[in-house]
Amino acid sequence: MSTASAVPFRTLDPTQLTPAELHPFMVGAIAPRPVAFASTVAADGSVNLSPYSFFNCFGSNPPILVFSPANRVRDNSQKHTLQNVREVPEVVIHICDYAMVEQMSLASTEYEKGVNEFVKAGFTELPSRKVKPPRVAEAPAAFECVVEQVIELGQNNGAGNLIICRVVMAHFREDIVLPAGTGIDPFKLDAIARLGGDWYCRASGSSLFEVPKPNRSLGIGIDQLPAHIRESDILTGNNLGRLANIEQQALPTPEQVDEFRNEPLVAYTLNKYQADAAELKKQLTLLGQQFLAEGKLLEAWKTLLLAGE
Repeated sequence: MSTASAVPFRTLDPTQLTPAELHPFMVGAIAPRPVAFASTVAADGSVNLSPYSFFNCFGSNPPILVFSPANRVRDNSQKHTLQNVREVPEVVIHICDYAMVEQMSLASTEYEKGVNEFVKAGFTELPSRKVKPPRVAEAPAAFECVVEQVIELGQNNGAGNLIICRVVMAHFREDIVLPAGTGIDPFKLDAIARLGGDWYCRASGSSLFEVPKPNRSLGIGIDQLPAHIRESDILTGNNLGRLANIEQQALPTPEQVDEFRNEPLVAYTLNKYQADAAELKKQLTLLGQQFLAEGKLLEAWKTLLLAGE
């Protein structure tokens, strides 16, 4: 496994930088960030729609979403969304998919207060069930919320304003719901997320991958891996993490490892490199790594244990 100690780091002290200098490092590194596409209304009934990437969910009982319309870095002015929720403490937070990302970005234009971004960005208004702000018909998911609290994190340029929202009604387009009705299909959602600068990412296709949750079992941990596996210069940190996320009782027995010698790829490798112990260990490790990439954890373990003999 490669060591990170040899990699140089750039270290920044926030107190020695202007907000404009620190901001691109923060939003560039803390990524990708989901986007809260928030619709609000002012006291006079005018509608506002704007995206915010300082956003996430913070509990399901009660269901809480939090987003932050930070003070503008350049002039410390406040967003219309923040002004609106102080006048009418309700908001609809939408999740955006790839099909609407350009229109969503257009809605972030700093139009004058009172201008309806639904109209400017070409979105369709739908009436909400329990709150005053309208929903975006094109969004695959929408959360009607009441604003529980607004927490100012500072008074200066770039200071955050946490808008704590309690979900009172949720809407999910039927085609993104899993067949069993147990949640959302990430492949169908096709969600987008924010990075730094002009960059976004798309959660779809080959960018989606699964990692088994370790809290389903008590993994042995990397410290309990055999030394030849733990100290391998071929296996990556991700490889070791997957190998170590196995319960002790699930490890293959010596008999199972010995029987695995007859597996075609293993038998071929053992026969081809039997005269060169170092090369045999390398090739078996590479084969074990291949099994890991294919999601064959036990096959990987057996192969790597053979590599240590």
